Amino acid sequence: MFKEARDKFFNRFSNEIGIDLGTANTLVYVRGKGIVVNEPSVVAVNQKTGQVVAVGAAAKEMLGRTPAHITAVRPLVDGVISDFEVTEEMLSYLMKRAGEYLPKRFLGPRVVVGVPSGVTNVEVRAVRDATKNAGAREVHIVEQPMAGAIGIRLPIHDPVGSMIIDIGGGTSDIAIISLGGIVRGKSLKIAGDRFNQDIISYIRNEFKILIGETTAEQVKIAVGAVVPSEPLETTIRGRDLITGLPREVIITDSDIREAIGQSVETLVAATREVLETTPPEILADVMRRGVHLVGGGALLKGLDGLLRETLQLPVTIAEEPLTAIARGAGIILEDLDSYKSVLLYSEDDLPSAA
Repeated sequence: MFKEARDKFFNRFSNEIGIDLGTANTLVYVRGKGIVVNEPSVVAVNQKTGQVVAVGAAAKEMLGRTPAHITAVRPLVDGVISDFEVTEEMLSYLMKRAGEYLPKRFLGPRVVVGVPSGVTNVEVRAVRDATKNAGAREVHIVEQPMAGAIGIRLPIHDPVGSMIIDIGGGTSDIAIISLGGIVRGKSLKIAGDRFNQDIISYIRNEFKILIGETTAEQVKIAVGAVVPSEPLETTIRGRDLITGLPREVIITDSDIREAIGQSVETLVAATREVLETTPPEILADVMRRGVHLVGGGALLKGLDGLLRETLQLPVTIAEEPLTAIARGAGIILEDLDSYKSVLLYSEDDLPSAA
């Protein structure tokens, strides 16, 4: 009784924020306003002074273009924090940005953060501590596939199986959900960033040209397709590895298909593995209800068709797949008591970092 009264009192004087803490992009949801921030998870740091020069889109533009004393870093690798202090700075900046849309309150916000499935307790504590240090009063952590399922309004509390695949920047999470929990799941470090690295390696080996991550990302979006369709091509510029001089070549969709083919096959095989170990009753539900794709990787041309053909199941790309997890975090915030059971850890039961 006392706890409920205390929480109601605190909630009157604090705001509520949902965060999709992604390797490629971090999205921030504000209760009553929707998604107010969608920025790349990149921070530019001045090595001489230790100060943050830029965060988000401005920092991403600096990747591969900085002088020696400025480093543009991605503080999250494969969905987990690799640089604690820089992550803290990034969260602080993004929460401050979100604060522009919020009324001024005495207390720090209550925050729900989405993290990849399969993270360790140490990694969860790192996320909690970084969010707390960035100014949050209360932190609750949810697995991203669960948040994505909530975000696209799947009946996660019902005794019925729902399958979701979240293909992000650093990780792909495959999950089958029923009765508010993940029945079967798998997390892979094969996602958008791996596809970019595949493209860089392929172009280096086949064309003897060196390109950066930003160019690889642009090529993937422009002509990336996992199954043959209409011919696509784009021009890329990079450094010739033989002469050391700039060179321009034309890249087609078949080049990208060959570049990312092995990674896509691994993703499909992992999805099949999850299905093979799923209880038959739930599998029957999935056959009827289909597979739902969320995350940026869901937009890779032809991926839904490839999965449909390989798995012999209905496969649909969720509406606005890029924002599904942040929307899910927002829905959890609106009724935290109802979703308490789906949280990976909540403020009440998460042990403090030693």
